[in-house]
Amino acid sequence: MFSGSILVGVANILRIAFCIEVYLEKDFVPDHKKVYKQEAQNYQRLIAREDYQENLLPAIREIVDLEYQDVIDLGSGTGRLACLLAPVAKSIFAFDLFPNMLGVAASRLKKQGSSNWLAAASDHRQVPLNADSADLVISGWSFCYLVVWEEQNWVASLEAGLQEINRLLRDEGTIIIIETLGTGVESPEPPEKLQEYFQYLERKGFQRVWLRTDYKFQDREEAVELARFFFGEEMLDKIGNEPQPVLPECTGIWWKRKS
Repeated sequence: MFSGSILVGVANILRIAFCIEVYLEKDFVPDHKKVYKQEAQNYQRLIAREDYQENLLPAIREIVDLEYQDVIDLGSGTGRLACLLAPVAKSIFAFDLFPNMLGVAASRLKKQGSSNWLAAASDHRQVPLNADSADLVISGWSFCYLVVWEEQNWVASLEAGLQEINRLLRDEGTIIIIETLGTGVESPEPPEKLQEYFQYLERKGFQRVWLRTDYKFQDREEAVELARFFFGEEMLDKIGNEPQPVLPECTGIWWKRKS
């Protein structure tokens, strides 16, 4: 005698569950720490599409002469900077918190024929190298996590990271920190959660330049898949309508010399 009520109740539960699922998907915000731990290959698929204009290496070369430089790449990830710099630098030491990411970086470095590198897991604040090991310490899209993942204690965390860089650098060496200044925008609109961090760097004497490092995808299907994977649903409206869609990206480069 209760079967009708039970069926109605089950239907309502399923309807509520569906609405919750749709709501969560709409407001889905990717967990970047989980991405770095478990999705290194998909992350590399995305990164391979960034900076199709090839603006990044010339911008770095405007700051520092890469020839004969011993380079430490902090937060190397899947090797975006390590692979870019290895052909011109004397040596590359690639460090990242996540071994899966470094595995992809190592495979890419081997594939491109580079042999002047070493890779190891490490926190930015405790790098397993002697003092005065490098002419250039560079960190791309990674140092910000000392702020984001240490939200309650970000100043101390960031200061510890900068002190470690200072220990690693030789006299007159260069620090370069690269971060996003906005995805889906054509001129800088820094993420709100990073603005205090950027101001802190500039108070510490860092100079800043910015450039475009737009993503260009093979087709719309790939653009939607990869943008949703890393940036979430809100970024899908920012993808262009070209046959090979473009997603604008503004990138900041902060740099200073060790005095």
